[in-house]
Amino acid sequence: MKLYFQRFLFRILKISFSHAKILFLLTFLVCGCPLQTVVNHDYPLEKNPASNTGFVAENEVLSAIAQIDIITSDGYFPAKAALIIKKPSYLRLEMLPIIGTPDFFLAASPEKMSIFIPSKGKFYCGKPTGANLKKFLPWKFDIEDIVMIFTGTYPSLKENDISYQSYREKNSIRMEMKARSGCSQIVWQREDNRLLKIVRNDESGKEVYTVEYIYDDAKNSIPEKIIINMSEGITSLSVKFSDLKIEKATDLSMFDLAVPSDIDAIPLD
Repeated sequence: MKLYFQRFLFRILKISFSHAKILFLLTFLVCGCPLQTVVNHDYPLEKNPASNTGFVAENEVLSAIAQIDIITSDGYFPAKAALIIKKPSYLRLEMLPIIGTPDFFLAASPEKMSIFIPSKGKFYCGKPTGANLKKFLPWKFDIEDIVMIFTGTYPSLKENDISYQSYREKNSIRMEMKARSGCSQIVWQREDNRLLKIVRNDESGKEVYTVEYIYDDAKNSIPEKIIINMSEGITSLSVKFSDLKIEKATDLSMFDLAVPSDIDAIPLD
């Protein structure tokens, strides 16, 4: 697998240098109303025509160059990275400097996350949680949420009993999802299942972040740009893919970093 990733990175550098009921089946009334009534039924979400699977299947791996523009209270930081992702929560990220070799490596799977910073001789490992990720990157997202957002799929609320309501709004479908804890999200998507916007709220109903998907072609299922804005109104992240490739997943070893023999791993938990 190491050879697979080396080939991928070489290509990049060459180019760039106990039963949870889900109430979710929508019924539209045939009328001219912009907002239409919904009838809920006990159907699994995955069988609902309004569910969203994104543009990457569960058995596929997406590899790409990611042009990342980050804005925080400390300023504007453009970056470029080699990115490999697989649902539900596999991620590999290597920051690409203008000159030299990558100096930040992140690999995550559902079980663990590892981060290696060669220039500092530091290797960290722990659970793939938003709290651990925020120690290195300026946002608090679980790995699974990042993977889902980057593959055009809305994140789950990670609870059992979720209530759903769906409405037709002009040329899009609005889906409202709420958990018993109070956490909720609203998702807008086109009738062809392309995501347009996500708004995530916390237990108190306060907005946490929004995600917007921008497409450069009416028929292109892959967004030209994904923009994430945090609720504090300062921090934002925009991602633009290039050299994108989607392949069948045959080996997941790329999502695991080996600890260098001369370095002791630092636990994050």
